[in-house]
Amino acid sequence: MCGIVGYIGSKQAYPILINGLKRLEYRGYDSAGIAFIGNDLRVFKQKGKVSDLEDFVADKDVSGTVGIGHTRWATHGEPNDINAHPHQSQNGHFVIIHNGIIENYSRLKRRLEDRGYIFKSDTDTEVLANLIEYIYMYGQVSAEIAVRLALSKVVGAYGILVACKDEKDQIIAARKGSPLVIGIGEGEYFFASDATPIVEHTKSVIYLNDNDVAIVSKGEMSLKTIDNARVSPKIHKLNLDIGEIEKSGYEHFMLKEIFEQPRSIQDTFRGRVAADRKSIHLGGLHEVIDKITNAKRIIIIGCGTSWHAGLVGEYLFEDLARIPVEVEYASEFRYRNPVIFPDDVVIAISQSGETADTLAAIKLAKEQGATVLGVCNVVGSSIPRETHAGVYTHAGPEIGVASTKAFTAQVTVLTMMALLAGKRRNVLSDEEYHSLIGELVQVPDKIQKILSYNEEFKRIAALYKNATNALYLGRGYFFPVALEGALKLKEISYIHAEGYPAAEMKHGPIALIDESMPVIVIATHDKSYEKIVSNIQEVKARKGIVIAVVTQGDQVIKEMADHVLEIPDSIDALAPLLTVIPLQLLSYHIAVMRGCNVDQPRNLAKSVTVE
Repeated sequence: MCGIVGYIGSKQAYPILINGLKRLEYRGYDSAGIAFIGNDLRVFKQKGKVSDLEDFVADKDVSGTVGIGHTRWATHGEPNDINAHPHQSQNGHFVIIHNGIIENYSRLKRRLEDRGYIFKSDTDTEVLANLIEYIYMYGQVSAEIAVRLALSKVVGAYGILVACKDEKDQIIAARKGSPLVIGIGEGEYFFASDATPIVEHTKSVIYLNDNDVAIVSKGEMSLKTIDNARVSPKIHKLNLDIGEIEKSGYEHFMLKEIFEQPRSIQDTFRGRVAADRKSIHLGGLHEVIDKITNAKRIIIIGCGTSWHAGLVGEYLFEDLARIPVEVEYASEFRYRNPVIFPDDVVIAISQSGETADTLAAIKLAKEQGATVLGVCNVVGSSIPRETHAGVYTHAGPEIGVASTKAFTAQVTVLTMMALLAGKRRNVLSDEEYHSLIGELVQVPDKIQKILSYNEEFKRIAALYKNATNALYLGRGYFFPVALEGALKLKEISYIHAEGYPAAEMKHGPIALIDESMPVIVIATHDKSYEKIVSNIQEVKARKGIVIAVVTQGDQVIKEMADHVLEIPDSIDALAPLLTVIPLQLLSYHIAVMRGCNVDQPRNLAKSVTVE
């Protein structure tokens, strides 16, 4: 993994490829490369940034109307020039770029070595390039057949673009478990691992399904399965504007996306909350709503920030709908032989809709008869196609690796689902239902108010930019928010941080507290208020530094805490949407002041599409 771009047509490919790679930088990567297919194969690749690749090719021949490009995030082999993509086959017939992991590459590599192949890199991708070439040369078949036969021997996940110097006006694309999209232009085609490099060239796209193989030449495309069965391509229209993937004057994408949350939350409930604010309609759940209403148990699965959103969902469904909920790391779910019943409802949460662990968990749940629903942000991604039904968030493209608006959009969807289930189960009265909907509609304006305090959050961040550890505490709905706040600080500033239920502080973490330890406490005026006040007193008694997120006008905690971050008053169920905003901004400003790359944190990728 991580980013793929390609072009075939009448234009010069280089500007399209290099700009496409820049669009894909947000996914995280350690090297980049491009290849041009003409009378020969020309491959250029470099460890480092796309800008390093640009410098490297400044005096090289990058002409040509057929080309492929890649940004790599290392899985097999360290980041260096040799392991960077594209990879050529030993005899120079093929060039390939690849997202994913070939699980049986060691066995394939040994067989190829027995047949005289020598490998230059440590990657599984070079194995696939040589396997395709071996079948091509010794089977005396076309490039297309060689690719399909090679893929039939592969175990693992892949999104690939392959070109053959002997069939120079052709690119072959294939996908299994790793996203790949083809954009359709006037006598030209564009390839990418997501829509961001394509949107400025075309709005018409084809999302490849697992086991699809596309054979594309200038002005023509055929779509098959690996087994050579013809497939009728379905053309989708991109609902994406080029402005959404640009910074629009903000210093970083992350800051832009934090400030977009009033709009992204409103877009997520727009058209789903009735104009009179008395009902919720989730069209994507129409055929399964009775299963949700009658569910004896809901299982929520996700990874990272999506798992934290799922934890908020647990509180929402149990509180508002009285349905028992379990929240599972998707990465662990299928490895512990989970007990799944046919009347279970499984909700899979993923911003990208391509998270490998979540997709694997979905398949397991479906095999055991559960009804599986998806909550994701990217239209046309794998999870909406693998699940029985679901609800899209409408957060818009999220370029920053650390999720911000995706989290609040996911929580917004889970809130609507819980409200709908609570009303249908007669847990919520009409008055409660209407009141909660009214409160939800006010959330964007309240977040806008919080964002107006940005300079104050920045001032506080400056005081703690050199901290080495931080503790986040919350009770009830705010325990998942504490986890999410700690994750944001870890991800982008590289400060060690942990989130805990506030009551658990006495069971170990309190030993860490001293005069240099910032403790961020979510302490709004909810039903646990007196308890959280007690927790703050315990921290202060040990000379800890307290930064408290409080309800506007709170005087009790203001007198105890070193700093307060105020938010508007809200009911408990919706307060996570508000309390997370100051934590996002605090992490952002600390990371910027520490000189960190907040949009592309080290070692992280935006979409984890391999296990």
